[in-house]
Amino acid sequence: QVWLVESGGGLVQPGGSLRLSCAASRSSFRDYPLAWFRQAPGRQREVVATISRAGYVFYSPTVKGRFTISRDNTKTTLYLQMDSLKAEDTATYYCNTVQGDQAWGQGTQVTVSS
Repeated sequence: QVWLVESGGGLVQPGGSLRLSCAASRSSFRDYPLAWFRQAPGRQREVVATISRAGYVFYSPTVKGRFTISRDNTKTTLYLQMDSLKAEDTATYYCNTVQGDQAWGQGTQVTVSS
């Protein structure tokens, strides 16, 4: 079991930026394809971006061109750089394997509002 801790969220104005981080408790985390998910109130959790072990990435159409996912396998850390934020990006953001098969962390709240 890998424990995941997300951080970096906060309140930001539309058009602003945030960088999220996800720290994993075990080095085996680097062996998995990873993903950022988000869940807004009243909505289902959705995939935002994924990254393979080799660094191949996928983005949801709603964030493509604005968000950048990256990983540092030496630190077992996953990142999400979020630029040009919109109100509709407001959600709690989570990291996990692409399959979502590790215990979910607390997430980090991102609120985009003026």
